[in-house]
Amino acid sequence: MIIGIIDYGMGNLFSVEQALKKLDCTVIVSDDPAVLLEAEGILLPGVGAFPDAMELLNQKGLSAFIQSLPEKNIPLLGICLGMQLLYEDSSEVKPTKGLGLLTGQIRRFEKGTYRIPHMGWNRLEFSRVPYWLDEVLSDTHVYFVHSFLAVNTDEQEIWATASYGNHDVPGVVGNGLITGMQFHPEKSGDFGHYLLEQWIANVRRNLND
Repeated sequence: MIIGIIDYGMGNLFSVEQALKKLDCTVIVSDDPAVLLEAEGILLPGVGAFPDAMELLNQKGLSAFIQSLPEKNIPLLGICLGMQLLYEDSSEVKPTKGLGLLTGQIRRFEKGTYRIPHMGWNRLEFSRVPYWLDEVLSDTHVYFVHSFLAVNTDEQEIWATASYGNHDVPGVVGNGLITGMQFHPEKSGDFGHYLLEQWIANVRRNLND
């Protein structure tokens, strides 16, 4: 499978690129929509602040490209900050409009008795199984590092959550061919690698199968 990684200057691409190559993917790394359209699936990575990321995506004409993927029937996977960018807006640093592909907002964890950021291994609880996932394994621990989470979401777009403090943190989300993971699957042990492998293998299967 040919996977295009959107290189907009806000992500450490090496680890995910290597993980994809180990899954026998041909990887295209580019910030040019015309080049990325050669891919069968698109990956949106991200590390850093939401407004910086959106500014770069807008400057490079990538926001409109990403928003056009559903109508082109091209699967999209957002990872970490890349997942958060799929939502409507964020309050990080300053109010910033997101890509609006999923319902909800990105907000900082409320101060409480728990530590911020949410950092470490945590177990995913699946309320529904994504169409691209054949089965949920017994050990669903993945590794989180984030201070902001998706809120006011549509429960139909939440596939799995992780319990932290008084929050059910959206961990795996999606709608149609759009998928988001709040964690880095390539850095999340056996189950993280399994999720990435399953997405690669099955994301282009018929949604109604």
